[in-house]
Amino acid sequence: MWTKPVLRMNLRRLIVLVAFASALISLVNTFYASYKVQRQLLINTTLESNHAYASKLASTAEDFLQSARQQLAYSADRLPGHMADGDMLADEAQRLRLQTNSFNSVLIVNAQGKVLGVSPETLGLKNRQLDSPGARHALQERRPLISEPYVSTAGNLVVFISHPIIDKGGRYLGYVGGSIYLKQKSILFSMLGHHYYRDGSYLYVVDQSRRLLYHPDPERLGDQVGANTMIDAIIARGEAGSARMVNSVGVDMLAGYAVMPSTGWGIVAQRPTAMTLAPLNQLMVDTVWHSLPIALLSLPFIWWLARLISRPLGQLAESASRMDRHGTAEHIGAIRAWYLEASQIKKALLLGLSLLQRKIGKLKFDVQTDPLTGLSNRRGMAAALEAWQAQARPFSVVAIDIDHFKQVNDQRGHAVGDEVILRLAQLMRACSRDADVLCRNGGDEFLMLLPDASLDAAVRVAERLRARVAEADIPGAGAVTVSLGVVASAQEAVDAAAILHAADEALYEAKKKGRNCVGVANAHEHLLIDNA
Repeated sequence: MWTKPVLRMNLRRLIVLVAFASALISLVNTFYASYKVQRQLLINTTLESNHAYASKLASTAEDFLQSARQQLAYSADRLPGHMADGDMLADEAQRLRLQTNSFNSVLIVNAQGKVLGVSPETLGLKNRQLDSPGARHALQERRPLISEPYVSTAGNLVVFISHPIIDKGGRYLGYVGGSIYLKQKSILFSMLGHHYYRDGSYLYVVDQSRRLLYHPDPERLGDQVGANTMIDAIIARGEAGSARMVNSVGVDMLAGYAVMPSTGWGIVAQRPTAMTLAPLNQLMVDTVWHSLPIALLSLPFIWWLARLISRPLGQLAESASRMDRHGTAEHIGAIRAWYLEASQIKKALLLGLSLLQRKIGKLKFDVQTDPLTGLSNRRGMAAALEAWQAQARPFSVVAIDIDHFKQVNDQRGHAVGDEVILRLAQLMRACSRDADVLCRNGGDEFLMLLPDASLDAAVRVAERLRARVAEADIPGAGAVTVSLGVVASAQEAVDAAAILHAADEALYEAKKKGRNCVGVANAHEHLLIDNA
């Protein structure tokens, strides 16, 4: 009687299959877990970065508007005795427009709304009665104003900034105002246009009427933005923050946003989620391709010597199935591989595991390190503080801020500002121990975390660093000084946030005392200042 043959797999092939499948499943599980963790870290970092960038741009634009208002206020103080001098008014309007390029046009208008002086004169507005929304609002309110954006008679999307002209007797004589064109070249447009539009990221600005004031697509300027929860938060509550959202064309974006206090305008910086995760995807692919050849090269040895190596091979297969667990490398290292093939498989598994751990370690290092200085960032600082507090380990904190750093950037350029930051990082390393944690907290703010250091020792470190910075020769930067705040924790548990806050308070007092000095505080006591 004929019977259907049963397909059976011999032990040698079964061992190869089991070993390979176990290793593959374990690696896939490890890769997947690592990918999920690093993916979320990248998303959170991008959201934080976009929020910080939007906040920085909002602060810069706010500073520009305040500077423009100060220029108009200064001019308004000069004009009360010259409202009948047409030549002087024309010269003043020309000076205001050309001196700083803050305005696209400048107007000097009397209390009846008649234009007495204008720059550029090609606008043809002199001696005309203005009836634009910005002009009417300025005459009605008779106070310093930044108008809502409106379309001018020339078809430009305009923001009008004005300041009243008041004589010594308190009589309203008119106003001086400057317009900023949002659809043409202007200093505000250029300031926002410095954003680097890479990887699909872009920046846009909306006003309180949901109108687009800035967008990389000029055709969209002036459009009304539809339903958007992030813009609702900006308009209704004046909030700043970050969020993951889908934009108007269906692209998943990671957005950060901030609000300009004087105008209520919202600045939004966003980047596609897919582009944020692309480097991680490529890293995982590279890791697989580097690990795969080693695994494949091990198979011939396993195939030919399976009968002799069943026991050690079984041990290696068991270890491979647990590659995602703690202590796997030590377990593999303890297996007695008494023949060459088992030794090769053992080395292959250890090499693959080591490669994966190095790749993940590099990602973790990058996430916790400031790319410019190589110092720890906020995550690195938080990890160190958490570990020390868990051990009840005493430490001291030195908060550092570069004095007048904004002037260095504004007057000498950001390249010189970066050199100042790098030089300060070098001096911090020179004044610290190997166990100290040096952090860049953002911008020109730095921290030195000194484990097992008393308050007196920390003050000496701070004073030494202050002196070294004051003596340093930084090409192109001129004289650079720092202000420092010092605080020490106690043996009993003290909240890290309270200690950092005390260090900031000490730093603030040092700045109030004239900068280039060290402020000293205690986490439990009132603030003291040690002038350098």
